[in-house]
Order: sequence, then C-alpha cells, then structure tokens
Amino acid sequence: MILVAGGTGMLGRSLIPLLAGHGEPIRVLTRGGRPSPQLALPGIEMAIGDVRDPETLRRAMVGVRTVISAINGFGGDAALGVKTIDRDGNINLIDAAEAAGVEHFVLVSIQQAAADHPIELFRMKAAAEQRLRASRMAWTMVRPTAYQETWLEIVGRPLVTTGSTRVFGRGQNPINFVSAGDVARIVGVAVTDPALRGESVDVQGPENLTFDQFVETVRAATGAIGTVNHVRLPMLRLMSVILRPVKPVLAGQMAASVVMDTRDMTADTTDRARRFPQIPSTPLHQVAARQVGAAIGTSPGLPPVTQP
Repeated sequence: MILVAGGTGMLGRSLIPLLAGHGEPIRVLTRGGRPSPQLALPGIEMAIGDVRDPETLRRAMVGVRTVISAINGFGGDAALGVKTIDRDGNINLIDAAEAAGVEHFVLVSIQQAAADHPIELFRMKAAAEQRLRASRMAWTMVRPTAYQETWLEIVGRPLVTTGSTRVFGRGQNPINFVSAGDVARIVGVAVTDPALRGESVDVQGPENLTFDQFVETVRAATGAIGTVNHVRLPMLRLMSVILRPVKPVLAGQMAASVVMDTRDMTADTTDRARRFPQIPSTPLHQVAARQVGAAIGTSPGLPPVTQP
C-alpha cells in the first residue's frame, strides 16, 4: 500500500489519479472533511490523521510499503506555517514510517533546499531531507522549482478576475516555474523505479521567467487585460519585519518575495529533458489557459477568451 500525505493538495490532486493506475492500493492522509471528486477512485481509501499528531500517523502506517510526502506549509497549509508542516510534520511522518518498517519514503522537497538558504521554506525542507537521509528507509527526494499553479493563483487569477494584480518586488528577476502535473508524473516514476532510490531529483520547468513575463504569459493565454502594481523592495523588507510578531506566516512570505526578487532562482531547463525524456515539460501558457482562463468571463469589462 502507498500512503500519500498531502494528497488533497495541489500536487496530490494530480498525483493520486496517476498512482491509482499503478494497481497498488492507496491511502490518503487527510485531516477530515469531504474528499475532493478527484479522490473518488477505486482502490483509494481515506485515513483521518494529522502530521502534527504522531499517534494518528502510527495508525495510518499499518500495512504501508511506500510513503509519499507532498505536504506544504507555504501554499497549502499556510495558516500553520512551514516550520510546523515542512519541517516538524515531515519529521513526524519519517519517524512514524521508519517505526512501522516502511520500505521507501518519497519526499517532495524543493530545489535549492539548504540549511543556510535565506527563505525559511527551503531551510525547513532541508531539515526534513537531513532526517530522511539518516533513516533506515530507502528514500527519494523530488525537488521541484516554483509551481506554476501556485503563482497563477497568487498573481494570475487576480489579473483575470479583477483586472489588476500585484507583483511583490521589481518583477525583473528570472525564476524557474514548473507544472505540478509534471512533478506528479516524476513522483510516480520515483515510486516504481528502483534506480531513483537514494537519489535527489531536481525537477525543472521549461521556462525561466520574470514575474513581469509571467503576467504577460497569463495575458496572452487568457486574453485578460489589466494593470500590474509592484510592491517595492524597501516596503517588502519593512513589512516582513513589522508583521513578524503578529502575522509570522505572512511576514515569512514577504521575506521570501524579497529573496525571489534578488537571488538567482533560475534552473537548467534542459537537464530534466535529459533525465526524463518520456515526460515533456508543460509550458506556463497551457497551464494558465486551463487553470485561470475559464474565469475571464466572470468579471465585467474583461474580454472573453478566444480560442485559436
């Protein structure tokens, strides 16, 4: 059996249908609530549990051979924060999996994860990686760059639905963006390919884009018009400090935006094609048309999407 933590999130919703085609039973760890329609597939069961509660994880591990951790406290469980989810939650999962005799643990981390990275999320992922490497289990790290889908919700959807959007920083620093659907397919390979055990697999997207270029791609893909407002770096730095005592999660996200606007966040866009030629890279314009293009007609004054 495969246990998926984070299976109800953005990456999980793409991953679960792929895993269902492998023929092995799947257990999805969830804190409760109504399961999404994507999870209503044969061979999938739900387990109520929380990565903050080790006892619930112990019960969820019964009969499990492989664990996939796709949890995310930056874009998914943002109210809880990356320390609670990406570091402590992952360590709790690894501890429970090791105690239960799980054979293989696949950790979805992040490219450039390092103990000294200026972005907190990257440091927390690095701590989880360190704990997994020290375990007795076979392991695979899948390390994607920034998700197209996450930033389409933050930057693209407001442009489409309201006619304006906000870019944190100058918007001139190139960043590599990858589709969560592509990452899900590579996670699926990691589950079945023994050659990827003991490997850290960087997963890049096909484009290094500035946020200004990101917005222009959304415009071209959806037909949206509108304005872009930039929050200047001095203001971002100030707010990341002022908000830290009262809204630490938001303060952390603003601090991350400063780094994303000033640090090299590019990636070799040809490396993935060499390693996984069977999984083509999905460009941003395709994901944007699918994810936010349908919303173009919901706001007055915005033109309809025209199909080529």
